[in-house]
Amino acid sequence: MVVRKRVVVGGVVQGVFFRDTCRQTAQEHGVAGWVRNVGRGEVEAVFEGEEDGVEALVRWARRGPAAAVVERVEVRDEAPEGLGAFEVLPSVR
Repeated sequence: MVVRKRVVVGGVVQGVFFRDTCRQTAQEHGVAGWVRNVGRGEVEAVFEGEEDGVEALVRWARRGPAAAVVERVEVRDEAPEGLGAFEVLPSVR
């Protein structure tokens, strides 16, 4: 079953390779979607794919890469859109 989650992560999550590590982790789990830096020092991501893979990415987002300090994570369910790949989008300021 394909599911989709939107995740917003706050803390020390910019400038610590969060987006690139997220992309690599998504590819390892066969998850499509995107990740980008947003204002207020947060990272926003969409994970879409099989439930097990998406849940693995949500768990990963709760800790992030080694240099990150994740302080808060918001997760929302969304309707899948049929995404086929995972990409790092330009930052939004």
